[in-house]
Amino acid sequence: MIRCMTPKGEESAGASLDDRITGALVGAAVGDALGGPVEGYSPDQIVERHGGRVHGIVGPWNGDAWRTARPVAPYHKGDGHVTDDTLMTHALVRVYDRVRDHLDAYAIADHLVPDLMTNPRWIPELETETIPLHRIFLAEKWLAARLHYGHVDPREAGVGNIVNCGAAMYMAPVGLVNAANPRAAYAEALDVAGAHQSSYGREAAGVFAAAVAAAASPGATPDSVVTACLSLAKDGTRTAIEQVCEVASHHTDFESALGPLREAVAPYDTVGPDYRAPSLGARRPSRLHSIEELPVALGMLLVAGGDYRRAVLGCVNYGRDCDSIATMAGAIAGALGSAVPEEWSKRVAEASRLDLWEPPRVLAAVTREIFTRDAERHRVHEESFARLGGPSCSD
Repeated sequence: MIRCMTPKGEESAGASLDDRITGALVGAAVGDALGGPVEGYSPDQIVERHGGRVHGIVGPWNGDAWRTARPVAPYHKGDGHVTDDTLMTHALVRVYDRVRDHLDAYAIADHLVPDLMTNPRWIPELETETIPLHRIFLAEKWLAARLHYGHVDPREAGVGNIVNCGAAMYMAPVGLVNAANPRAAYAEALDVAGAHQSSYGREAAGVFAAAVAAAASPGATPDSVVTACLSLAKDGTRTAIEQVCEVASHHTDFESALGPLREAVAPYDTVGPDYRAPSLGARRPSRLHSIEELPVALGMLLVAGGDYRRAVLGCVNYGRDCDSIATMAGAIAGALGSAVPEEWSKRVAEASRLDLWEPPRVLAAVTREIFTRDAERHRVHEESFARLGGPSCSD
């Protein structure tokens, strides 16, 4: 079904764990910053606004009126500013830094929510220092409402929320902690995301984490990443990925793929053709549907042959929720070992006043600690199982 992309496998084989973690987290942030200023618009609208396709960092859609043009979202999107996708991703890295082990829904309640509510940070889109809770959008504010104020069981707190990509967009750290083990990444992300999302929003979080884990494997290719996703994904999420990636396999440049990829995902996307005016059935639980962002990100990864620049620019020019789409594609391409353009990463770091390389350093150290714990836990289990008369690894 899917065209095999072998050149990237050669590049991936030589990338170290640190390289992959850095590539994924920096790549996600840069994709987020590039997609932010054109989020919510169509490819044609983007061309009209920018006089052609976007090929790098651009300014706000509404220029100097960014603060008042859309009062519901008074954010300075553009000029290299990261959005809530990156803020949430970095917050999850901080949770791993505190827990220093695998996470679950309770870790979100015990650590992530307090971090969002009590620790002021520089928020690029608000151009001020404040708590991240003041920037994250409605589906993410749900975390505070349900977990901090409602004291809901964290494993069930995501039920009732808007079903969207809110949990999936920051699950790259889960995939990296479980590097080269997509099944473990999928299971951990489903647990973590239960505090935030339900239905296909939660499923997408698991599959995206699995995609990042699969990409962070020696010799990984875009094809092997998609294969890993299809082996784990359920219901409409699986079907949407399969259909979008089948279409993507017939394209080698994003320009020709923009329309076909949207047509392929449309039957599974509940939002509808007008992103800013969602249908009445939008974002409701369903076993038949999928978020749009993950299938399109995987499709663009295939179209680009795993190349970071081409994959992210394809996502950006796709429009709609393109900051999250580019975040996902950027994380996967970076985990594969494709280089993030330095001129982009440096400018995003400066504009956002963020050290984009500190979270990867932290997560790489934590990932090694967790692997050591996993190995010891497995050794203890193996010894206990052998004493029960079961086979051991040495048999």
